[in-house]
Amino acid sequence: MTATDQVVAGTAPAGAVGGEPAPRMRLVLADYLTLGNALCGFMAVWHLAAAQVGQIAAGISGPLGRSELAVAVILLLLAAAFDLFDGRVARKLGGSGMGAELDNLADVISFGFAPAFFVVTWGTLGPEDRSVLPLVAAAAVLLAVVVRLARFSCQTPANDNFTGMPCPFGAMAVITVVLLDPPLYVGIGAVLLIAWLMVSQVEYPKPRGRTAYMVLAWIMVSVACLAGWAMDAPMADALLYAGAVPVLLLILLVPFYVLATRQQHRRDEEEALRAVGES
Repeated sequence: MTATDQVVAGTAPAGAVGGEPAPRMRLVLADYLTLGNALCGFMAVWHLAAAQVGQIAAGISGPLGRSELAVAVILLLLAAAFDLFDGRVARKLGGSGMGAELDNLADVISFGFAPAFFVVTWGTLGPEDRSVLPLVAAAAVLLAVVVRLARFSCQTPANDNFTGMPCPFGAMAVITVVLLDPPLYVGIGAVLLIAWLMVSQVEYPKPRGRTAYMVLAWIMVSVACLAGWAMDAPMADALLYAGAVPVLLLILLVPFYVLATRQQHRRDEEEALRAVGES
């Protein structure tokens, strides 16, 4: 739930909306969902760090096993589900004056630091000689999320689109790149592109109504695919690609869909005005 969601829900801090009573400073249901988001992000980082330490202590080199990666990814998918619905709950049941601030802090953990840690883990534990580039890419992800959240908190809800890729989608895209384990420079380039998309002017539609439930269904299908991949189920690699490729296609194609829809709407308006002028 973003700061603008809080304004829409009527729970913005005192002084943000003229004439509103002082906001509640007690945790409400939406805030607990936001805290669940932060907790899942923290647990994902802890799991990766613990697995890395255990592997080093055992004298094992190379990347982490698929089961360790899958558990961390599932935790971040759960964080995304919490983030998807805390704003909806706040609009329906009411939020607190802390909601927007809690949401930004939770998003920095789950969709900034956690995916950045994924990049560091992937880039520094590979079989080949790694450079400082993974750290640069990880820092770019973290800073992009911080800048995006700060920028979005200062904006007012103007339309049905986000300016820049939403942080949860950006985090999932970064993790998808890590799981696909491309060559180092290809992966670094993809991660830097995702970081740029999060702070760019490219527009992405906001998941509302049925779209929000479709996103939740997509999250659950991704969890199932990753669980099968982690347990080395039959056609495990196919399950990984089934969960990963749609994420990248969605991120790349959705902005073109938004642009095409906007241009079509503009043409329809021009034709309507022309028809009125001719009548």
